[in-house]
Amino acid sequence: MSVNIITKTVGAFGTNCYLVYDDHNVGVIIDPGDDALELERTIKAYGLDIKAILLTHGHCDHLIGAAQLEKDLHLPLYVNSQDVKAVNRCKSDALELGLVCKEVPQVTGTLEDGQIFKAGDLEFKVLHTPGHTPGGQVLVCGQHAFCGDTIFHGSIGRTDFHDGDHAALINSIKNKVYTLPDDTILYPGHGSQSSVGYEKRHNPFVRA
Repeated sequence: MSVNIITKTVGAFGTNCYLVYDDHNVGVIIDPGDDALELERTIKAYGLDIKAILLTHGHCDHLIGAAQLEKDLHLPLYVNSQDVKAVNRCKSDALELGLVCKEVPQVTGTLEDGQIFKAGDLEFKVLHTPGHTPGGQVLVCGQHAFCGDTIFHGSIGRTDFHDGDHAALINSIKNKVYTLPDDTILYPGHGSQSSVGYEKRHNPFVRA
């Protein structure tokens, strides 16, 4: 089974949105960002059958476009239970960052640590990685790990936002992310891809 990935970088903060789909074009949106129309055009162009929106965490720059996608494509939205509050305060958080959230997305269901989310032939294992937010999570599909703002190429997520916890973030990276195989590809919420092995050797904030 192939895991096919389209990356769209959107918005003022350069948020990475991922369309992930199987060989039958069935898949999910991970972190839609703020450009719902661009995602809808891409989904139509590739003939994708999107089943759900999955959020790595509840920060507004990763989900401002989710409400429109929920309505236009009739999609459910899932986030870790500990970040439902963050999703619900999307409008106020957006204002603090100079962004506009016209409508708060509706959380359909929650994802928990160790859970498997299935879409077509794809299976995403949920790793709860609190720190950047209380409900941060990494979604692992084969050798692909969609890590949101938990870890970046050569860096880690900020913890000076609402409910950030630096010690928890370091623990999440060491005991969750770094336990994945070294050849696991990391797809972060901002910036370029990396791998678990590279970050274990070179990340200046968290060495293995």
